[in-house]
Parts: sequence; C-alpha cells; structure tokens
Amino acid sequence: MRILIITGGHIEQEFADAYIKSYQPEYIVAADFGMVYCKMSNLIPDCIVGDFDSVEKETLAYFHEFPQIIWKQFRPEKDETDTELAMTTAFEHGATELHILGATGSRLDHVIGNIQLLHKALIRDIPAYIVDCNNRICLVDQTKTIQRNKQYGKYISILPLTTRVEGITLRGFQYPLDKATLYSDNTLGISNEITEEEARIELEKGIAIVIESKD
Repeated sequence: MRILIITGGHIEQEFADAYIKSYQPEYIVAADFGMVYCKMSNLIPDCIVGDFDSVEKETLAYFHEFPQIIWKQFRPEKDETDTELAMTTAFEHGATELHILGATGSRLDHVIGNIQLLHKALIRDIPAYIVDCNNRICLVDQTKTIQRNKQYGKYISILPLTTRVEGITLRGFQYPLDKATLYSDNTLGISNEITEEEARIELEKGIAIVIESKD
C-alpha cells in the first residue's frame, strides 16, 4: 500500500499538491500540524495522529466534521514525535511504500530525527522517502539504482548515517568509487552527479543517507 505522511514541517503548497496528485497515495496519515496543509488544500486524510498541541481548535473542529477519519490522540508528554507515531500507523496499515511531506524545515532537530526515522522503514524493507521541493532523501544499506531520467535533482550526495559506510561502490557517477569507505567526519560523498543512463550504489556494511537535490 502506498502511504503518504503529511507532517508539521515546511510544505510548499503548490509543489505538494502536484506531488500528491502524481504519487496517488492509497492511504494518507496527517501528523498534528500537517492538518494545516490538508485543510488549505482540501485534502481529507484517512487518519490523523498526534498530541494536537500545535493546531488551532478551528482546524480540529473542521476535521471532526468528517466521520470517516480515524483519530489517534496522544498526551503531549510522550517519547515519540508526531512523525514517528504517523510512521507506526503507516506500518500498522500495511505500508509497502512510504513518502513523507513536511519532514524538513527550520527545526533541524526534527529534520535530523526524521531522517533517522527512515531506518524504521529500512529494516522492514519498505522503500521510504522524505520529499520537499528541493530534495528527496532515503536510506540505503545494500544497493540502490537511480535512472538518470527519473532522478529528483542534478546532485546526488551520499553520507554515512552510521559512523562509517564500508565497501561502497559507485557506478555511473561522475566521481566513481570502488569498495571505498565513507566516514562521518568527512564530506567525500557530497555533490556527485549521474553521467550514465543508470547509476548504481552498492555498499557492504553500514547505512548511507542518499540525498537527491535540486540547485
């Protein structure tokens, strides 16, 4: 099941509207402040989760008019972020692919936390992406191929999520690698470019963050 999470970071409405139309999710989970975008775009989520401490009462009342929505409310004093609760909900509903809008923005603690949350999907072998108007982010622990005509942006950056990523091989890139090691204290993997019709990332140990970026 293709599931979309809309969470409370920055969302550019025109981009998000077009992206959702193209992705055609089968199930939509709104996490707390993500309701604000949903209301602006006349989008009715299937499920709403969170502690609802950042949403105006008017917005809550608006969505309570739709009886088909499933609500999951939590106390503000909780261990998980609203985005993590939304991901758990997505897994419970049988996600086979997961895209997240609103996971980036000015709160860098939330951005980093949201990237780390992609590991929950990785260990379940569920393709998962954080997407905004400039970036598409995923995690890789074995192999990934990117078609040049389907890449999200000109630049591909590969950064270690773990302390290091060993045995990484890059083919079809401007700057290839052959069983190299990427360390968390250097920037070797930033701003590569695809030069062939298909690029391939292979690694033997560790987890890499792959960021496709538009300039």
